[in-house]
Amino acid sequence: MPDGTTALSLTLHPRIADIPGADWDECAGDTNPFVSHTFLSVLEESGSAAARTGWLPQHAVLRDASGSIVGVAPMYAKSHSYGEYVFDHGWAHAFERAGGAYYPKLQVSVPFSPVPGPRLLMRPSTADVARSVPLAAMAAALEEACRQLDLSSVHVTFCNEAEWSALGAAGWLQRTGMQFHWQNEGYRTFEDFLSALSSRKRKAIRRERREAAPGLTLRVLSGNEIEPRHWKSFYGFYTSTVDRKWGSAYLTPCFFPLLAERLGDKVVLMLAEQDGKAVAGALNLIGGDTLYGRNWGCRGEWPFLHFELCYYQAIEFAIARGLKRVEAGAQGQHKIQRGYLPARTFSAHWIAHPGLRHAVADFLRHERAEISADMAALAEHSPFRAG
Repeated sequence: MPDGTTALSLTLHPRIADIPGADWDECAGDTNPFVSHTFLSVLEESGSAAARTGWLPQHAVLRDASGSIVGVAPMYAKSHSYGEYVFDHGWAHAFERAGGAYYPKLQVSVPFSPVPGPRLLMRPSTADVARSVPLAAMAAALEEACRQLDLSSVHVTFCNEAEWSALGAAGWLQRTGMQFHWQNEGYRTFEDFLSALSSRKRKAIRRERREAAPGLTLRVLSGNEIEPRHWKSFYGFYTSTVDRKWGSAYLTPCFFPLLAERLGDKVVLMLAEQDGKAVAGALNLIGGDTLYGRNWGCRGEWPFLHFELCYYQAIEFAIARGLKRVEAGAQGQHKIQRGYLPARTFSAHWIAHPGLRHAVADFLRHERAEISADMAALAEHSPFRAG
């Protein structure tokens, strides 16, 4: 352990149910639902984050000398790199070609959720006094756990910038990525937002909205308003999207209704119906000041329906609720023209093998420069009026 942290100890737990929910949530806070005890419990109880999908829980708990919990981290032993959205397949292939074993590895993240937020979750009283001390202790403890388990690496993905900086100071490799987020600049209505755009972009969005849902009824449901029939339809949308992308359906049919049961009105479903039957849907979660867009799917062909349900309905909802931001998931440069601008994401990586660590460090230096250049170039395509 670093200086001043010798009294801290780390334990690993194969079920989040083994960690008291109140202690976990006191560390996690209430602004990001994805790191809540409830969300992570639903992933496990539904069989989504489990041996079947290659996500074996190894949740980290940091305690002080009295046994009190100082910090926690959602962590999994992984036998592959799927469902992470921060791609390290190239690192794995290179290491294995050189005779190494990249898997299993440890992954500090929220399974199947490319949602930025805290990952090394510290009790507020501890963080307020000297946040760098428990963060450094957690980093050192995760490194030691990786060594003792004889694994290749530990990866903290989609962490916040403060954690990224602290892990970098502790010698971890720093990686950046890019998403596209919408910011609420105090808009009162959707038309208020449109007035901030250039005339051409404003007209394009209005046209897309007019043509998005001919003959469809759009509904926004939350909590108990979402009925079992809606979730049954939505699961079909989810698997349809997975099939088109040649992916794996990690989330089980009971995940979505269980999530709504446990999180209540924090779960929001944007639906499109035709003759009373759901034909498309987009799942969102509400955080402290952010609407998080997650899964989407559609049965049928409506050219602009994806933009309407995932982007424009989300913006309208955020404005009505006074939320500051909409984060609509990974990738998608097409989001820029719809008001979602580039935002940097952060990950940190500890790799045991010196040769692989050196090679990855060199790769990440170049990648960070490319990400910065891409963000600068994309910012020039902002749809907002100058000034």
